[in-house]
Amino acid sequence: MNYIGISITLLFSLLAFSSNSYGQDEFPVLEGPYLGQKPPGLIPEVFAPGIVSINGRHEGGISFSSDLDEIYFKAHKKDENAAIYFSKLEDNKWKPIQKVSFTKGKKEQEMHPFVTADSKRIYFTTAKSDYTDNRIWYVNRLDNAWSKAIKLDSPINDDDVFFPNQANNGDLYYFNISKMKTYYAPNDNGSFPEIKPVEMGFGVHTFISPSQDYLVSNARNKEDDSKKSDLYVYFKKKDGTWTKPINLGDKVNSNFIESVPSVTPDGKYLFFSRYNEENELSNLYWVSTEVIEKLRPKV
Repeated sequence: MNYIGISITLLFSLLAFSSNSYGQDEFPVLEGPYLGQKPPGLIPEVFAPGIVSINGRHEGGISFSSDLDEIYFKAHKKDENAAIYFSKLEDNKWKPIQKVSFTKGKKEQEMHPFVTADSKRIYFTTAKSDYTDNRIWYVNRLDNAWSKAIKLDSPINDDDVFFPNQANNGDLYYFNISKMKTYYAPNDNGSFPEIKPVEMGFGVHTFISPSQDYLVSNARNKEDDSKKSDLYVYFKKKDGTWTKPINLGDKVNSNFIESVPSVTPDGKYLFFSRYNEENELSNLYWVSTEVIEKLRPKV
């Protein structure tokens, strides 16, 4: 398997949407942050079963706005192109989940949405149906809608790249498929003219924590080719280097594939995909980031 994912009325009118599983009259009443779901503890739980995590399709690459009142995630059935789905909390109730096409169909696949810390921009990945030509794009928030999709003007896009995400200071992290390595681009007043490798052991979908003190990545341990993809954490040391990868343990990792991790803007929860459905389809899981803090080296 390749592991290589405001006015609501005006907003919807500027984007191309299609219905998900629920209609306006069928969608359940969901109130409060995180689609009104009960927060998990130290054991991962399926996120919003039957609403976001729907059996029979892939889900992954989830991101929330800083106020936790918008949600974006990638989903698609096995033989479909990946698409980004969206919902918004309005009058303390979540709107029905809809599919969004930021490129208005110009790109075959859209995935890996990431809402910036100020909620004014969404980065995402585009790709062809065969998962080639992966590039990073973004949309900017206007007064009451999103802008047209803009391809990121940066050396980042000189290669095949995906899975963009940012620390709170704006440094942009991503995975370079061409070089099979994680890179980051320091934030230079909103542009990214310079790219640097992240000196870490291994990992594919690498997500930086909001405060940039740790990163989470999924990988097969190169020393154990028999294991399927697990989630690992790297902590930043005082000298700016990263620790060796630390496996998140058998409460988070399983006999299935764990992939595409992300951390919520408040730093409280870790989200990831687990491919434990029939035909290796995935649901979204979430767990308290206390599972990470318990592994932090003592200073």
